[in-house]
Amino acid sequence: MTTVGSPLMWAGFIALVAALLAVDLGLFNRKDHVFGAKEALRWTGVWVTLALAFGAGLVHLYGWKVGLEFYTGWVIEYSLSVDNLFVFILIFRVFRIPPEHQHRVLFWGIVGALLLRVSMILAGAVLVSRFHWILYVFGAFLVYSGVKILLGVGQEDSEEEHPEKNPLVRALARIIPTTAQLRGREFFVTEEGRTLATPLLICLVTVEVSDVVFAVDSIPAIFAITTDPFVVFTSNIFAIMGLRSLYFLLARWVSLFRFLETGLGIVLTFVGVKMLVDYFDIHLHPAISLSVVVGVLALSVLLSVVIRPREPPAPAPPTEPPPPAA
Repeated sequence: MTTVGSPLMWAGFIALVAALLAVDLGLFNRKDHVFGAKEALRWTGVWVTLALAFGAGLVHLYGWKVGLEFYTGWVIEYSLSVDNLFVFILIFRVFRIPPEHQHRVLFWGIVGALLLRVSMILAGAVLVSRFHWILYVFGAFLVYSGVKILLGVGQEDSEEEHPEKNPLVRALARIIPTTAQLRGREFFVTEEGRTLATPLLICLVTVEVSDVVFAVDSIPAIFAITTDPFVVFTSNIFAIMGLRSLYFLLARWVSLFRFLETGLGIVLTFVGVKMLVDYFDIHLHPAISLSVVVGVLALSVLLSVVIRPREPPAPAPPTEPPPPAA
């Protein structure tokens, strides 16, 4: 395993993330408001620029191989996060969260996701370092996930279509007294001396649960590119940090990219196979992996734009009944 990232770099990166979150919430988004397309595009550009600059810094310090591994992991995580946008849209619709409060839910959802990803990535790195064969388990799981997406298996009965029925969410609603209606931007309110959770908190928990499901696919996918914890962590975090603005940018248009789901299935299958062929001492250069991932995703978006869905045939005009026989 490579040794990218000293303790000082780990501390500096975590401090940078904390500072960016503080600036985001405390300076630019202190008041709840509806994110417009221009604002979402501007913030998406900020996170993309920061990720590109960070990757350039890794290239400068550790060479092109490490930099390309970071970029590939970041692109995979970012592209898989697009799939998660469908879930976010559905969650907000189910819980009837107004657009002006969605940013607050996603912000704290990302804070929770950051803490979750740290533990999952460090645990995964320890497993890979001690039990190398776990990579082949990850690879087989990714191939299974990719083929499942391509075949559309089990999509109709997925829990994602009914997030409010998730067992954890339902258990939380039973344990914590909850108000029936929203109370503005508050997660908790006090009524008649009792502290009650609002539907906004249940929505936040649902977002966190969906991120756990999402991470089960995405984290093994990045371990297919590199097993270095620092590269895995930073590429993951940059994608998550940009997910919120990407949601507001694509929420209205994501349904137009009808071939994107197929592209994601191909990407997962590819990285899974890449992980499995390591057993035969076959190693793809990071530049090849990055080219395949970006190429497949770009092609799926291009085909979605070029090949429009066929309109259903117009109903035939009603025919007049034949005249009655004389």
